[in-house]
Amino acid sequence: MHWIQNYNPFGNMLVSFVVACVPIIFFFWSLAVRKMKGYKAGLLTVLVAVLEAVIIYRMPVSLALESTIFGGLQGLWPIGWIIITAVFLYKLTVVSGKFNIIQSSIASITEDRRLQALLIAFSFGAFLEGTAGYGTPVAIAGALLAGLGFNPFYAAGLCLIANTAPVAFGGVGIPILTAGQVSGIDVHALSQMVGRQVPILSIFVPFWLVFIMAGWKKTIEVLPAILVCGVSFALTQFFTSNFLGPELPDVTSALVSMVALAVLLRFWQPKSVFRFKSEKEWNGRVSGAGITEQAAALSENQNRYSLLQITRAWSPFILLVAIICLWGASANIKDLLGKATMLIPIPGLHLAIEKIQPIVSLATPYPAIFKFDILAATGTAILLACVLSKFLIGISWKTWIQTFGDTLKELTFPLIMVVSVLGFAYIENYSGMSATLGLGLASTGSVFPFVSPIIGWLGVFLTGSDTSSNALFSNLQKVSAHQIGVDPTLLIAANSTGGVAAKMISPQSIAVATAATGQVGKEGSLFMFTIKHSLLLVAIIGIITLLQAYVFHWMIP
Repeated sequence: MHWIQNYNPFGNMLVSFVVACVPIIFFFWSLAVRKMKGYKAGLLTVLVAVLEAVIIYRMPVSLALESTIFGGLQGLWPIGWIIITAVFLYKLTVVSGKFNIIQSSIASITEDRRLQALLIAFSFGAFLEGTAGYGTPVAIAGALLAGLGFNPFYAAGLCLIANTAPVAFGGVGIPILTAGQVSGIDVHALSQMVGRQVPILSIFVPFWLVFIMAGWKKTIEVLPAILVCGVSFALTQFFTSNFLGPELPDVTSALVSMVALAVLLRFWQPKSVFRFKSEKEWNGRVSGAGITEQAAALSENQNRYSLLQITRAWSPFILLVAIICLWGASANIKDLLGKATMLIPIPGLHLAIEKIQPIVSLATPYPAIFKFDILAATGTAILLACVLSKFLIGISWKTWIQTFGDTLKELTFPLIMVVSVLGFAYIENYSGMSATLGLGLASTGSVFPFVSPIIGWLGVFLTGSDTSSNALFSNLQKVSAHQIGVDPTLLIAANSTGGVAAKMISPQSIAVATAATGQVGKEGSLFMFTIKHSLLLVAIIGIITLLQAYVFHWMIP
């Protein structure tokens, strides 16, 4: 069976665009207005999308069902596998009692929630994004913040917002590499262009993160830390992306910002220690003045633990970083692990659909190959860290296995949500609905540079991945750029930069965040918490792109 996509089923692009928005609007409504649980909203949305694909787009039922199931498989592997192993690693540190030592060691650097958020949600999260990507930074950083005593809901929301600046270079630069491959634009030029957009966000996001937490007055109190964290990250990101390429900006920027902030805190601390409303603020310079029980315990314990005890407590996360770096950075290890990878064409779906390249009307078969990289997957790297951590933190195999079982039980509904939203993403792509949305936005003419990041934003919302968004829309951005006389390098880069603002509202990311912080069932509330920040950031990126297109031409490589 062969079926050719039709991006304008009504013969009127505006009407087709509006109808293609229906599943997305339904999803927004079910989460934000009806406040459905995430897995229910996801399942109903994928049902709406399948019905529209079959009835409106005339997609054969068998292809619609197969593409949805294919997406669901991608939700289980590799994304679901990462969620399971990342949360499992955190839970091992809790059941072993080592997380108390981790709490204490972080408190020895700073007990201020604002500064802890900068260190963990922004800098450490960026490091995890650069080495692993997918949901790893939100899962690990969110669990760490919740374990430190953050309100779990805020821990989830703050980590989602913090995971913005590093996304374009995540997973060792794979979003940029994919954009270059799809569009034929030089990868180094794309890296340079993204590196002249994203650093502006890298300075803004730490400030905005603290402002959300504490308000204007309390944000100004820690402005030196915000500037050191954000500026050091942004400058390193700029230089790495412009002179080394797309693979290392996140890793180098995260390391530099963590070290810079830690050094600053050795010589400077805010006048008062910030706590959430459920906690008490206290003046750290007056011993014992209003200290909460948890803060007092941490202060008492932080000098009690030896360097060996602290290192042992952190060993699961140290192992995690080392193994993920090894998994992603060594070509020899990649090749060795890749030998176990199975590429499985989906029967009946692989090459059965023909997608049409915009403008040139060239039909090309749409591949559908499930990649089961059992050894090379990031989740497997995290599992290895879990196995080795068993010996380092000293727990029995019985406890290890029981903790794994408990993790699976807790993640059942979040995994259903991930499977459903990936099914939704794939039916959108294979039916042609996502292309209808992109083409509709691309018809905006001279203001398209402002709209260009919104297409990337939409792509990440639909797929949960900046890489997938670039694969989906890079060629559309290139063709549209030629039509309006703008350098395609700018608009393809804007697709990736705009996409980072949608990571925080992607259903996949929200499912990971709620699972990691024990907030399952609050996906709608978390979506409402992040959506306004997402819209603000994508608007800022749109203005930056518009100015670079027509005013600051010199910024385009």
